[in-house]
Amino acid sequence: MTVAHRTDALLAPSLTAAVVALRRRGMRVSSTRRALLERLFRAPRPLPAEQLAGGLDLASVYRNLDALEAVGLVRHVHIGHGPGLYALAGPRDTGYVACERCGRHSALDAGALAAVHAAVRCATGFEGDCSHFPIVGVCPDCAGAG
Repeated sequence: MTVAHRTDALLAPSLTAAVVALRRRGMRVSSTRRALLERLFRAPRPLPAEQLAGGLDLASVYRNLDALEAVGLVRHVHIGHGPGLYALAGPRDTGYVACERCGRHSALDAGALAAVHAAVRCATGFEGDCSHFPIVGVCPDCAGAG
């Protein structure tokens, strides 16, 4: 079993850098792969494959996302009960929190993520990871409403 979210991040600050990095790894950059990369670079937040597809063959989009994740260029996260969301890998893996009532989710800033990791390590001895699955709970708005 591969654990793609544990692959070292392949950082690419631009589409051109991503294409060059993929070619250096012997990967072909098809028109579908290039279109997908363009959409990932424009995306303001992680998006589901269906939204990234935008008219492309969905099976091909999933195969390409899997390949891009295997080399560390893309990461995916499961938030709530919806589909996996995909984004370009960053210099640090981002952690997420998600509300189980309203579905709202947000990325944790570096300080909060470090505090969560320290608390998990202190309590269990484990090195925690909330980049693939979020910390699930109730957001402040929902907690105040009920």
